[in-house]
Amino acid sequence: MDIIKKLWLKKDGTVLVIVDVQERLVPAMDEHVRQQVITNIRAIAEAARIIGLPVLATEQYPKGLGGTVPELASYAEGPIIQKSSFSCCGEESFLDALEGKKARQILLVGMEAHVCVFQTLLDLQGRGYQVHLVRDAICSRRKTDFLTALDSARLAGATVTTTEMALFQLLQKAGTAEFKAVSALIKDR
Repeated sequence: MDIIKKLWLKKDGTVLVIVDVQERLVPAMDEHVRQQVITNIRAIAEAARIIGLPVLATEQYPKGLGGTVPELASYAEGPIIQKSSFSCCGEESFLDALEGKKARQILLVGMEAHVCVFQTLLDLQGRGYQVHLVRDAICSRRKTDFLTALDSARLAGATVTTTEMALFQLLQKAGTAEFKAVSALIKDR
């Protein structure tokens, strides 16, 4: 794939996937990091709502890890997808929902970077999707696991990005109502 084409994140054909930001998992993350990650995911999800980007969310074994944190749960289109496989792609309802969006690019955020997020990334890349992994909107309990996930994501062909970089790529120009609303979100985080 042409490297420039791979790096461009386009609004049309992109889906935001929020992986496993759950009530009993979040407290296991470093307090400062988890707050920043949730703030960034919330900004991305709100921007997705503003610009019309579809949003899918998953929960890993919610009976044990609880539901999606309240500040993010309302952003999912349709029901939050429950799963037992680490990769979201191990759940048929996730694949069906994704297929229904007619997307070829995935904006990927969530927890934990080196387990569910990374395994989802591998499966999505393997299925021909171009994954944009938002490094400041993912986390792991340990920094080494987080950094290894980033390195491995690059090796797998994913594009590693940031919240602000991704949002400005999706907007592509200033002066619109969408730009003004999303700019305010970026300033507020």
